[in-house]
Amino acid sequence: MNILLTNDDGFDAPGLRALEAALGGLGTLWTVAPLTEQSAKSHALSMRDAIRAVPRGERAWAVGGTPADCVYLGVNELLPCRPDLVVSGINAGSNLATDVYYSGTVAGAREAACFGLRALATSLWIKPGDEPHWAVAGRYTRQVAESMLAAPAQPGVLYNLNVPDLAEPRGLRVTRLGRRHYQPMVDARQDPRGRAYYWIGGDHASFEGPEDSDGHVTEAGWSTVTPLQLDHTAVHLLDGLRSRLEPS
Repeated sequence: MNILLTNDDGFDAPGLRALEAALGGLGTLWTVAPLTEQSAKSHALSMRDAIRAVPRGERAWAVGGTPADCVYLGVNELLPCRPDLVVSGINAGSNLATDVYYSGTVAGAREAACFGLRALATSLWIKPGDEPHWAVAGRYTRQVAESMLAAPAQPGVLYNLNVPDLAEPRGLRVTRLGRRHYQPMVDARQDPRGRAYYWIGGDHASFEGPEDSDGHVTEAGWSTVTPLQLDHTAVHLLDGLRSRLEPS
């Protein structure tokens, strides 16, 4: 059993060490992770830049690229065979609801799903000022990973796990994707030459969606796992669009 690990917080991140510890003994671990933090890089691939992979151990490389780059290189070049499972994380912070469209952590798993592999993104919703409960997140990650390895692979599907930063979460719930709202924030500044530059991104404001959606359930103290798929087609609109746009 071969398991490829990656993340978006960088090769030296504590969440990656916690992931390695949690999955030890489950299979042969291979770590291919970004050299530096790549948070919110989504599914970017470095198509116009050279990528360097620096060995950092017997089965580990630090890559000068994004999480998607790492999985692409791992699957197609660095590993001697296709992995049975790809796990991305453990992220320092939640990836709930519409976060999945920005998250480098989720993109690492999504890239694996593009290759038809079992894929899991895992995140710990850290509370500011507290010591993160990495081992708790690791325990839930292993539980989900074991379940995935025991079942047939489902091409085009990835799983998104979020663990609240508690010593004892209430348990594990399977949820649907919700929506997340952040405070809009643009901090406009000037550099010493008088040119404008901006910092963007505000604090979490609220979750929206059914009560069984991931944000609400994780906020209530549960670890949540949400199955996601690559096919984003709005199937319910197909017939109407065909009737309006296609020749009769």
